[in-house]
This record gives sequence, structure tokens and C-alpha cells, in this order.
Amino acid sequence: LTASLLMALIFVPTLGSLIGKPGAESPQTAHALAAGSGEELSRIGGLIGLYLKVLRLALRYPAVVLVVAVVGLAGTWTGYGLFGKGVEFFPNVEPDQAAVQIHARGNLSAAEQDSLVAEVEARILEIGRERGEFETVYTTSGRGGSGGGGGHGAMSSERAEDIVGTIRLEFTKWNQRRPVAEILREILQRTSGIAGIAVEPRKAEQGPPVGKPVHVELSSQNPQLLESSVATVRAYIETLDGLKDIEDSRPIPGIEWQLAVDREQAARFGADVSVIGWFVQLVTKGLKVTDYRPDDSDDEIDIIARFPAASRNIDQLDRIRIHTEFGMVPLSNFVERSARPKTGTLQRVDGRRIMYVKADVEEGVLADGKVREIQDWLRTAPLPRGVDVTFRGEDEEQEQAKAFLSKAFGVALFIMAIILVTQFNSFYSGFLILSAVIMSTAGVLLGLLFTGQPFGIVMSGVGVIALAGIVVNNNIVLIDTYDRLKLTEPDPMLAILRTGAQRLRPVLLTTVTTILGLAPMVLRINIDFFTREITVGAPSTQWWTQLATAIAFGLAFATVLTLVVTPSALAVRVNTRAWLDRRRAAAAAETAVQPGAE
Repeated sequence: LTASLLMALIFVPTLGSLIGKPGAESPQTAHALAAGSGEELSRIGGLIGLYLKVLRLALRYPAVVLVVAVVGLAGTWTGYGLFGKGVEFFPNVEPDQAAVQIHARGNLSAAEQDSLVAEVEARILEIGRERGEFETVYTTSGRGGSGGGGGHGAMSSERAEDIVGTIRLEFTKWNQRRPVAEILREILQRTSGIAGIAVEPRKAEQGPPVGKPVHVELSSQNPQLLESSVATVRAYIETLDGLKDIEDSRPIPGIEWQLAVDREQAARFGADVSVIGWFVQLVTKGLKVTDYRPDDSDDEIDIIARFPAASRNIDQLDRIRIHTEFGMVPLSNFVERSARPKTGTLQRVDGRRIMYVKADVEEGVLADGKVREIQDWLRTAPLPRGVDVTFRGEDEEQEQAKAFLSKAFGVALFIMAIILVTQFNSFYSGFLILSAVIMSTAGVLLGLLFTGQPFGIVMSGVGVIALAGIVVNNNIVLIDTYDRLKLTEPDPMLAILRTGAQRLRPVLLTTVTTILGLAPMVLRINIDFFTREITVGAPSTQWWTQLATAIAFGLAFATVLTLVVTPSALAVRVNTRAWLDRRRAAAAAETAVQPGAE
């Protein structure tokens, strides 16, 4: 914009003085637009003549035009709320990566986990051989394996406790394969018959890594209340249509053995508690004796001592004898073994214990709508007192982005208002220009309804802010011209007509050139000038469709506002001033007549 301003003020006039030509209008039309009478304006034909007929009709009933515009704005907002596609955080872009997470419960060894993951991997590789849709397939198994990493296009770093493996998929080019949603559905079908596991395919996130879009966090100072509350929330979420892959952070059912040492009894036998731990390790993971580094290795190797495989069991813990000053003493003399429920990962936020319930949405379902359903249910949900519910993940990021863009939009309008009021020296003109910005949002919503797109908090929101600058420019051009013409034109209505006729071409050119410039992004057309290839629907174009749609349709609607509603608002001010002048004149005449009557 800065460069174009320099071009318009200096370079274009210079070039025009050298190679410029007169305008396209005939001398009669040019005279009528510049200083002709109302009758001369009515004889203008073509597009300008048609526009002047519409404008004359609007100026007969300017108040009605304003009321219709306000009602239309409210109706558009209401209509989008009833029939629109809802609200989303980031656009749904075709990814080039995905992850398949394998869930399994039970006390599985590393080898057993690897075997389950390998079975899923084999079926995925079979699809790859048949279809040729995978660039790479990368597999990790084990509960400690990475469930995802942060960053753009990655899966969220949080992982459920029952994940035993993750298979990462990188796909071929988007136009050489099926959509990712179809590929993941086939993976689910091929792996549905494997017993003991649950397969969860997930697309790579194309925005900030927020994990599953529905993320309900429950917190409490009393941890005993959390598990039952999580079970209640999950039971309701499972009844909702459109949600899948539901998980929660309750501990995985399991048993762990605890060894309680009676220290007084152990002291009587002269047993050292640390020695007890060493003997227990001989039954479990083994006791490290020392380490050494072979000649063919760069790393040291641990030397571990433990009982033979036949003696590594729970009963062996009761039969262990340790050496004391009184001889070999059974461990069971002063150690009590008991089974306890297995404890999972404990999570705290600000000193409060938390648990969560997460869910993914099915294809074509917006997370925002499901979050609203859960929020409505929570207002009457039978959760105990002392349990607080917070929505994290995508909903939290969406609310933060909405708050930021709302503030940015408000600050932008405030700064523009200050500049407009100081330059036009009129609050009415400044209000009229900024009201066109608000009313242009109706065009944005109509465009989203027409194209069947949801309102993207980020992309559509940025589009509305960008649209404001263009709408303001068109109205500034119109009102500035009217302010100049009313100084020389005795009839204010004729000044409004002449303003519209003179500014029709620049306003339409601004609109048409902007819309045509955005058309490739609105239509998802990608043009490669080097390879002379035109593609439609590429993932790179899906990012910008919402933003381009907001500006294109909003500007087209705002042009109607600029050419019809804004002149009507100027006419309302003229009529109001004329009515007030007549009232003052009548009051002055009445005051002048009364002394003579007495």
C-alpha cells in the first residue's frame, strides 16, 4: 500500500502527462458529470445511467433504505447462526502425514507390544504395496515410544497411557493418491480384526499442536472425586454422535506388588534394608554388578545378575533368604507383600490434581458444535461440588485467537475513527464510514453460506480485518467527493447524485480488480507458470480459501452499501437538517407574530 501510494501520487501523474489520453466518456457525459443539471444527468445512458435511476429511487425513501440495510444485517447474522456451517479454529487442510496409534491394555512385555504393533504395520505395508500411497512408514513400539512431537504439522505431544506403539505415515503427492480420510478408513477396516488392540488413526495437525479437538479437563483439591467425575463425563460424551476415539487419563487397571518392611523386626535379625532391595532386584529386573567396555564397542555394557527364569516369579519373593549376622533368614519374616491398585501418571495444574477426557471428531463434524453441547450439558450435570471443568486444546486456542482478533479489530476501528473525524471534521461522516465496515460482515457470512464453508476464527477473522481497510477507502472516496460538491451545488440531493455518478467507476474498479485478484484463491486454483500446469484443490490453496472468500464476498456486498446505502445515509442527514431548519423558521415566525397580535 505504501508503494502504491507513492506510485499514485508521483509516478502515475508523471506518466499520464507524457502518454496519457482523455477519458472514455463523451463530452456531453463528461459535462453532465462535472457540472450538468439534474435533467442532463437523467439523460446519461449505459451503466452510469442505470445506476443513477436506482440511486434516485433510493433517495426518495432514504430512511427505508437504511432500515432495510440494518434489518438485512441482523437477518444475515441470524441466518448464518441457523443455517451456516458453524465455527472452526483452523481450516481443514489435506495433510501429507498421519499417525496410527495402537492402544492395548494389560501387563505386556516389550516383545508382546512389538508383536502387536508389527501386525498392524504389516497390514499397513500391504496397503502401501497395493496402492503405492506411502512415501515412508516409520514405526516405534513400546509404552515409552514417542506419541508425537510438537510443531507445525505434527501430532500433539500428549499420549494416552495405553498406547503401545505408533506408526507414522508420510504420503505421496495429493494428486497421486486418495484423500487421507479414505486411506485411514481402509487402515481401520484392515486392522479391525486384530484382537486385543484398538487402532486410532489421526491426521497431522495443520495448525498449532492442540491434540484432540475436544479436551475436557477436570480438576479438584480432592483427588477422590476425579475418577467418578471423569467416568460421568466420558459416559455422556460417548452418547454424542460425531465423536470418536474417546480416551481419558484415569489409571489403567492393574496390580502392583508392594513390599512393606517391618524395620523393628528386621533390626532384630540384623537385616539391612538396602540389602533387601538388592535381593528383590535379583527376582525382578536384575542387580547391576559392574560394567565394562568391550574393544569393539564405544559404550559401556552393564553386567546384570538375576535368578534363573524359572525362579523369577511372585512366589520367589517369599522364599528369598538374605544373609545376616544370625545366618540366612527368610525375607518373609519381616517383609509383608500385598497387592495394590496400580497408580498411573499424576498430573497437577496450579497445585490441583487434574484428569481429562478427550475425543476426536468424525469427518465433516466441527469441534465447536460438540464443545457447545458438552458445555450445555455440564450446566446441569450431576458432578460433585469441588470439581471444576475447563476446556483445553482447540477450544482454548480458539477462544484466545478470537479474543486477540476481536481486540485487533476494535483497535483498528478506533484508530480509523480518530483519523476520519479529524480529517472530515464530522462525527457523522466518521460514523457512516465505519458503519459500512460493520455492515460488510453480512457479505462475509453470505459468502460462507453460498460456498458452504464454516467461519474460521483465524483465517476468516483476518479476512474481515483486511476487508475493513478496503471498505473504508471506498466510502472515503465517496464522502470526500460529496463534501467538495456540496460547497458549489445549491441542491444537496443533486450533489449526492453527482457524487455517485462520478465515483461509480473508481469504486467498481476497486471491487472488480480485488475480486478478480482473489478469484484463484476462492476457487482453489493453483497456476504454475514454469510448468504451465493448472491444478484445482491443492492443499496449499486450502489454507487461504476462507480468507479470500471473506474479502471477495464482503467487498462485493460492501460495494452495494457504498453506492446505495451511503448516499441514502447522506440524504437522511440532508432531510433531517432541512426539517430542523423548517422547525426553527416556523418557531421564529410564530415568535415574531405574537407581539403584533397583542
